[in-house]
Amino acid sequence: MAQSNPTPPAKRLCVGIVTGPHGIRGAVRVKSFTADPADIDAYGPVSDESGTRRFAIRVVGMVKGVVLAELDGVADRNAAEALKGLHLYVDRDQLPPADEDEFYHADLLGLSARLEDGTVLGNVTGLYDFGAGESVEITGPTGHVTMVPFTKSAVPAIDLAAGTLTIVPPAGLFDKPAPPASLEEQEAAAAEALGHAAP
Repeated sequence: MAQSNPTPPAKRLCVGIVTGPHGIRGAVRVKSFTADPADIDAYGPVSDESGTRRFAIRVVGMVKGVVLAELDGVADRNAAEALKGLHLYVDRDQLPPADEDEFYHADLLGLSARLEDGTVLGNVTGLYDFGAGESVEITGPTGHVTMVPFTKSAVPAIDLAAGTLTIVPPAGLFDKPAPPASLEEQEAAAAEALGHAAP
């Protein structure tokens, strides 16, 4: 009897990360990645990265930009402490469609990053905000990582259907440094410098 193929898992998005416990009754501090941080509980239960552990989540407050939340089944500080570093996920189809020219981070991860002439630079492996605006992390075939500003001028086109992201890098971003001089060249340069310095 032939077996049917299992339904592929829904694409999941990380909506937050537990940064530590809050108080003694099991509440946790969560760095929320939703547009409005307090909306992290608006999309139903969250789960861990593997999808095996699910939690009902309820926001109970905010402090210094961090969400304070209660997770179902987490009743004391020790249990909350054990969740530190836990990434919280929801199914992609639980979230509303992104507006035009807006994208969920998870939709961009894995896209092929290319120059306008089609040259493949690598794949999108992360998006980060270091305080001066978001940057796209591009990992090349050799493992070299380059950060590209996530601006309309540097990333003018994103085609989710084609799985591509077009990069117009700022001048010098992908320039290769000059190879180090050989020992002979260094010695010759030193000798020439000494010759110029002689009286």
